[in-house]
Amino acid sequence: MKMAISLVLSRLILFLTLTCFAAVSSSTTTTTTLKRHSGFLYSRTRGKCTPQFWSSRREAWPRMVPQGSTVSNVFGSRASERYSSDMTLLESRAVNEEGNVFKELLKQASAALLNSYARKGFPYSAWEVKTLTIQGLVSEYAAARLTRRFSVANDACI
Repeated sequence: MKMAISLVLSRLILFLTLTCFAAVSSSTTTTTTLKRHSGFLYSRTRGKCTPQFWSSRREAWPRMVPQGSTVSNVFGSRASERYSSDMTLLESRAVNEEGNVFKELLKQASAALLNSYARKGFPYSAWEVKTLTIQGLVSEYAAARLTRRFSVANDACI
């Protein structure tokens, strides 16, 4: 009986290990570009969809969201309660206050909004980005959670 249980457990552990390995390897191959140079393995983490990319002005912004648009006009009145009423989306991209979850949310949400307009296949529509951002402004926990979701989508975008 003990032998049968240990056999089942070992097969279950093997199955879970292989499943996790397959999931991780498939997600890393689609989200990062790996290159090998002189014995080093590294990944490119700054792509064409990150907040840093959009603040660099290397690509024209989508016409639906001009650079001069204010955060409150784009994300609504709840956003104007958290951020300066005259802060533009371009200015929000350059915000660099570590530890402030609401500023980090704004940074990632702005990039996600631009990506939703500019990148086919981006996982969020513009409407979803705006709605989720408003929902994320309710608490620090919600903001941190949503920031991670937008960050993953922005980093994985091509």
